[in-house]
Amino acid sequence: MLGVATLIIVMAVMNGFRTELVSRILGINGHMIVQPVDGPFTDYPELTAKLAAVPGVRMALPLVEGQVLASAQAGGSTGALVRGARAEDLTKLKTISDNIKSGDMVGYASGEGVLIGTRMADQLGLRVGDLITLTSPEGDITPMGVNPRVKSYKISGLFEIGMSEYDSSIIFMPLEEAQLYFNAAGLVQSIELFVDHPDDIDALRPKVEEAAGRQINLTDWRQRNQTFFSALQVERNVMFMILTLIVLVAALNIISGLIMLVKDKGSDIAILRTMGASAGAIMRIFFMTGAAIGIVGTLAGVLLGVVVCVNIESIRQFFSWISGTVIFNPQVYFLSQLPAEMDISETISVVVMALSLSFIATIFPAWRASRLDPVQALRYE
Repeated sequence: MLGVATLIIVMAVMNGFRTELVSRILGINGHMIVQPVDGPFTDYPELTAKLAAVPGVRMALPLVEGQVLASAQAGGSTGALVRGARAEDLTKLKTISDNIKSGDMVGYASGEGVLIGTRMADQLGLRVGDLITLTSPEGDITPMGVNPRVKSYKISGLFEIGMSEYDSSIIFMPLEEAQLYFNAAGLVQSIELFVDHPDDIDALRPKVEEAAGRQINLTDWRQRNQTFFSALQVERNVMFMILTLIVLVAALNIISGLIMLVKDKGSDIAILRTMGASAGAIMRIFFMTGAAIGIVGTLAGVLLGVVVCVNIESIRQFFSWISGTVIFNPQVYFLSQLPAEMDISETISVVVMALSLSFIATIFPAWRASRLDPVQALRYE
């Protein structure tokens, strides 16, 4: 029961962890990134409209990006990534527009404010209406050298995606203002495409290249996050194999338990054999005994696993309250809640594996019982 429940719970948490990370990463980053090859995107409004019209593309988002040092007037600073985007595009990006925790996008739409994450605001002690100072190393060229560009912006709103890496490091700025700040007037660095079916991204490549009508470089979300998601898959497979050993150990306990039962019931087996019971009948009796342990334990483990997965966040909060510590720290695991997503096919495979190990474990003790010689068993009785 405990082995099956542990396997189901851990695999569900890892599935939920991957799903949440994929949805949040792809919720703020495009599924396909279009970058220029033969020259900058100076005609980005027309090109964006062409790419957005490709069947299967949900939205095209022209971007200007740059690294800055963000600081507050009261003190404190942190590195940040500024993403310049049009207000109408950011409104369509539901990951941001639906998660404005404080303030609004009115100031952003008018070009007079920026949006920052809640964790960055907490780190710098900022609120809506305060000024945030951005310092870019790519500044103005003067006779004395390159002077960093420093400018303050009013905070229009605070967003919370739920992924601490983004909530603490990304600043959204109106596109026109970002073009001026990064000396990129009239052009964008890239156009990010959000598609309807991210897993079918390969089928869209030729259509996007044809719609662009110029030389472009295409990078999809799998290439940008290949190492990350490959590591998650390897960890998931290794965890499955390791936790399967718990079920295997439980199956070996069935073997030892049945062997002791056969020893204890030796005289009873001998009496049944002398009364006419066949070796097959004796074997079936002990096989049913061991199989019953496996079936009941597996079903109870599935039930326990489902109950824990459904209430996983409440259980986490309860143990955090009991221990007085933060379990599943969002700053370490990137997510603010512990996710769990049960996969039907995966759960069925766990059940089948557990039942198979239980049935295999009963074969040898049952065979030993069927081979017991009645004469040897009753000689000293």
